[in-house]
Amino acid sequence: MTETSLNTCKIDGYTIGDGSAPYIIAEVSGNHADNLDHVLKLMTEVSKTGANAIKFQTYTADSLTLNVRSPDFFIEGGLWDGQYLYDLYEKAHTPWDWFGPIFEHGKKLGITVFSSPFDHAAVDLLERFDAPAYKIASPELLDWSLIEYVVQTGKPFIVSTGAASLTDILETQAFIKSLGATNYCFLHCISAYPAPTEDSNLSRIKVLEERLDCPIGLSDHSEKHHVAELAIAAGATVIEKHVKAEDDTTSVDAAFSLTVSEFSELVQRCNLAHKIMGTSTYGQTQAEKSNPRFNRVIYTTRNIAKGEILSYQNIRSIRGPKGACAKHLGSLTGRVATRDIPQNAPVFLEDTQWGNKE
Repeated sequence: MTETSLNTCKIDGYTIGDGSAPYIIAEVSGNHADNLDHVLKLMTEVSKTGANAIKFQTYTADSLTLNVRSPDFFIEGGLWDGQYLYDLYEKAHTPWDWFGPIFEHGKKLGITVFSSPFDHAAVDLLERFDAPAYKIASPELLDWSLIEYVVQTGKPFIVSTGAASLTDILETQAFIKSLGATNYCFLHCISAYPAPTEDSNLSRIKVLEERLDCPIGLSDHSEKHHVAELAIAAGATVIEKHVKAEDDTTSVDAAFSLTVSEFSELVQRCNLAHKIMGTSTYGQTQAEKSNPRFNRVIYTTRNIAKGEILSYQNIRSIRGPKGACAKHLGSLTGRVATRDIPQNAPVFLEDTQWGNKE
């Protein structure tokens, strides 16, 4: 099992959580248009956006639910209103015989490809292609059997937390730690499709960061890029966002997915947000060093002769290039000059001493 510190996560050679740029995942999910060529073309376009990874979901309708026509399995309200769960998943799932070409195409493109498995068989399939990482979807947060099976692969993994209580999240992490896993991160998530911007609750990112002591990111189901940008400022180190082809309006996840061009803008904006956040270490920035610095310093207001007492009548604080710091103005009054100091000249501490005029 790959060892890493709890506050970092390494996926396919990229270290998340060490101050590096956000790890950005393009989620294809159900936006495959039921056409492998469409998926491969979409992957090619996404690889040019600056995304770190492309993610899929590996399941069948039978591995997720039952083919039952009863009210319990009928969706009322929301994006998929009027459908049975089985029918939705049958339409949305990625055919398993596509994963060979998908992983091979990812290698050609030089971009990381991984997936969310939903049962042991899906993990076994993905292991055949040496998937470099795994994602545990929000509804599977408490499926500890699945999580344990993923941990046993020794691969890094990401856990989404949509609709979960903090207790659920903490208990799941405790279970993960009991298995000896260290190479993982959690994603804050709002499991609504699309997720209203005003329900984003990005303040939870800091809570998860403090309670879990591991990298925290965002699985974003809002309609635009604004929430993801703000999540970077809130401390997110991973951004996962659904992506679709430019002309896709009919795929099951199209309503809350970004087009490739919009996703490219998301990558740029999130990376810019990361740069804007910068570092918490204090000191002059390069820009500050390259600009003239005019701090408040002490200057003479008239000629001061050697031995003359300094006072508010002959010295003052101004913005200037050099001289004693303005904080010394009060303590310099009453001291005497040790040399002649002309008018409008800087005063330095070594130019003064305590003593009499003699």
